Amino acid sequence: MPFFVALYTTSRGEESTPATHRSYTIQRNFTLSATAFSSLSLHPGLLQNLSTLGYHSMTPIQAQSLPSILAGKDVIAQGKTGSGKTAAFGLGLLNKLDIKRFCVQALVLCPTRELADQVAKEIRRLARAIHNIKVLTLCGGMPFGPQIGSLEHGAHIVVGTPGRVEEHLRKGTLVLDQLHTLVLDEADRMLEMGFQAALDAIVEKMPAQRQTLLFSATYPNQIQSIAERVMLNPVMVKVESSHDNASIQQYYYKVEGDTHRLEVLRLLLLQYKPESTVVFCNTKRETQEVADMLVSHGFSAVALHGDLEQRDRDQTLVCFANKSASILVATDVAARGLDIDALDAVINFHIARDPEVHVHRIGRTGRAGASGVACTLFSESEMYKIGRLEEYQEIIVSAEPAPATSLLKNLAYKPPMETLQIDGGKKQKVRPGDILGALTGDNGVDGKLVGKIHIFDNCAYVAVARSAVKLAMDKLGKGKMKGRSFRVRKIRS
Repeated sequence: MPFFVALYTTSRGEESTPATHRSYTIQRNFTLSATAFSSLSLHPGLLQNLSTLGYHSMTPIQAQSLPSILAGKDVIAQGKTGSGKTAAFGLGLLNKLDIKRFCVQALVLCPTRELADQVAKEIRRLARAIHNIKVLTLCGGMPFGPQIGSLEHGAHIVVGTPGRVEEHLRKGTLVLDQLHTLVLDEADRMLEMGFQAALDAIVEKMPAQRQTLLFSATYPNQIQSIAERVMLNPVMVKVESSHDNASIQQYYYKVEGDTHRLEVLRLLLLQYKPESTVVFCNTKRETQEVADMLVSHGFSAVALHGDLEQRDRDQTLVCFANKSASILVATDVAARGLDIDALDAVINFHIARDPEVHVHRIGRTGRAGASGVACTLFSESEMYKIGRLEEYQEIIVSAEPAPATSLLKNLAYKPPMETLQIDGGKKQKVRPGDILGALTGDNGVDGKLVGKIHIFDNCAYVAVARSAVKLAMDKLGKGKMKGRSFRVRKIRS
C-alpha cells in the first residue's frame, strides 16, 4: 500500500529576506521508493547495527527526511507519534558525530522527562556499533549536582527538557560552542507547555552555523514562527495517509422556545460527550446565561465574552485550552483569533447573523484530519437564516430528531484534566521547567499526566490528569521551586 507525502521547500534567500517574500513549492501524491536503509550514505557501523535491530525498510517520515538530514539541510518533519521520527534524527546526528572530539555536538530538546529518557535510550541503541559515544540526559525533577558532574566528564549528545537545559546554560555548566545539530522533538507540545522563552534563550547560546531539525505532530502558527527564527531554508516534510481527510458532520435541530433550546443543548452534550466543545451565542448576556445553566446541571463550562476582566478571560482560556473545562460558551467577537486545536464539536445555540460567520464557526472543528461535529439549533422564526445558509453553502437542510430525553437522567461527563494555580509567575522567575520538574521529581507524577503549562506575571497554571491531582498538589505544595514554596490551589473541579 503506497503512502503519500507532501513536500514543502522554503526559499528564504539571504537571512535578511522579509517573511512576505518567502515562497513555498508544494508537491503532493509522491509515491515512496528506495526505502531501504542501505540506499543511504550512512556509516557502515550504523547500517550493520540497523540490520541487527531488524530495521531494513524506512518508514515514510524516515524515507523523506533522512536524505535531506544527511545532506546537512534544516528539516521540518510533521508526523504522528510512532512514525519513526526518533530514528530519523538519531541516525542523522550519529552519522555526523566526530567521536574523537569529546564535546557536546548535538542537542535534542523534548517536552517531558519521559520522552527525553525514551529518546536517549533509542539513540544509544542506534549507536551500539560505534564505541565510546556518550549520551547524557538533562531533565528537571532530577538532582542538579550529579548532572554537573556528568557534564564535567563530557558528552557527545545531550538530550533534555528546555527548562533544565536553559538552567545549565545560564549557570555555565553546559557549553554549546561546538554544537552542530539541534533537534526540537515534539515541538508543538513544547510550545503548548509554555517553553517558547526557554527555547529562544537556548538558541541564543549556540552557533548560528548549525543544522536544525524540527519534528512536530501538528503545525500551528507558533511552529511556523519559531522555524522562521531558528532555521535556514528548511525542507518541510509532511507524511499523511491517503485516507486522512478532514470531515465535519453537520446536524440541524428545530427547537420550540428557549426552554426547549436549552434542553436540546444538554441532550446533544450528553449524547456526543465531546472532550472540547465551543457553544456559540449571539449576545454577551446569553453567553453567560447558557454557561451558568450548564454549570448548574453539572457540566464543566466556562463563558467567554467582552464583559470579562482580563484576568478572568485568561483563566477561562487556560481552562478550556488545557482540557480542564470541556465547554466554552462564547460570542463570535470574544472567540475571534482563538487558536484551539483538536476541537471535537461546535454547537450554534443560535444561527449566526451572517452565513460566512456560520461557516467560520463550524470550521473550527474537524481540523488536522480529525472528524468533527457541528450542531445548529434553530426555531421557526429563524427559517429565513436557514434559507440563507442553504444558498450560501449550496446544501439542503433537514432537521434531525433531538436525542431521547431519557439522556437527561445521566450525569454530566467530566473533563480529563484539572487545573492547579500556582501563586508565582514570570516576576518570581518561575519557568515551565521548574513546575514540570517539581511535579515529576522523585516518586512524582508521570509526565504523561501533565498537560499544558501557562505562565503569567504573578501566577502560573498547570493541567494534570484528574487521577493525579492529589499527588500533584502534594508535590507542588510541599516542594520548592527557585528555593521557595508557593501556594497551590485547584481552580476547577
